Amino acid sequence: MRITRRKFNKGLAGTFAAAGVPSLLPQPARAASYHGPNVIIVRFGGGVRRVETIEDRTSFAPYFLNELARRGVLIPNVLIDQLKGGNTSHAEGTLNILTGRYRSYRKVGAKGLAPLLEPREPTLFEYLRKRFDIPAYQALLINGEDRPQEEYLTYGGHEHYGVAYRSEVLGLYRYRLHRLQRLLVEAARPEPELEKARKALAKLKSYDYRGAAQIPSAVISRFWDRWRDYYGDDDRRFPRGDRLLTQLAIRALRELKPRLMMVNYQDPDYVHWGNASHYRRAIGIIDQGLQHLTTAVEADSDCHGRTVFVIVPDCGRDANPLMSVPFQHHFNSRSAHEIFALIWGPGIVQGRVLDKSVDQTSLAATVGAVMGFRTEAEGRPLSEIFA
Repeated sequence: MRITRRKFNKGLAGTFAAAGVPSLLPQPARAASYHGPNVIIVRFGGGVRRVETIEDRTSFAPYFLNELARRGVLIPNVLIDQLKGGNTSHAEGTLNILTGRYRSYRKVGAKGLAPLLEPREPTLFEYLRKRFDIPAYQALLINGEDRPQEEYLTYGGHEHYGVAYRSEVLGLYRYRLHRLQRLLVEAARPEPELEKARKALAKLKSYDYRGAAQIPSAVISRFWDRWRDYYGDDDRRFPRGDRLLTQLAIRALRELKPRLMMVNYQDPDYVHWGNASHYRRAIGIIDQGLQHLTTAVEADSDCHGRTVFVIVPDCGRDANPLMSVPFQHHFNSRSAHEIFALIWGPGIVQGRVLDKSVDQTSLAATVGAVMGFRTEAEGRPLSEIFA
């Protein structure tokens, strides 16, 4: 579906007028059918700096910079919380993207060094599924294996939204849960192996700090059964890290036909181990993932010509070369607040650089406007990106 500025403005005004304040309306008996474009949000994640991504002579993302940027609108000056001190980290940045609001969470604990957060505001998944008749398996979060705490950012605590409108999650953590449960039901292994599986399953379930590890839909269970049939029970047979996320996203496009999908890339964060080459190589892996995703969309008749990409980092990184451990993002430095975005797809202006400061929360507002629902985002929808 092609989006024009007139359609954008008309749809946005109609949504606002019809919805008023949507969180105060009772849930309709049946949500409307969805006929808008698909949206893929790519978290260019693990925290990246502009210098290694969108600057010509120093970029390690040539496909992003030389191919994708020409297809849509590149926004080189996206700011997190307008440099006012918002937390520049992964889960917080992901919630900025998903809710369009800052500090829209509360900390409910920690697991190691990772905070456990509970969103307080609705996510894009909830807005979409409450407004339209879309099943959970078509509102997908593709999550990395090293951040299971982000498995539970798929719905907020708002009383008029919540778990009934959550997204489904695809990731290694969820696959392992599925596989262990299948092994125990099959009971075809020796008892010592089954006991080991029971302990492993209990440990995985302990990550469910929100008590939300509900049984997945039958559609998702069949997805995992096909994945297991293909790769078997040995984790060493399938891709790992962000390459796994790309593979999961491509299979999801083909088998689940998501309307809204967020891919949470994360490998650049391995720079915390101190080796800058890990960081640069990880940016290249995401760049290759974007190419594979684009190819998959263009080859799929249900996606080609009706999919809008929104690419934005969770946070930036410190640019101070004198730090003892460089490339950090936890210290609220200016460059950790300075990121970028790229939006492209049908109806989006091609080959434009939007030369203005844009707040990170505007991305959620823009996704909502593209898909036909109103958000309570702090940023405004970017109407100027539409043809």
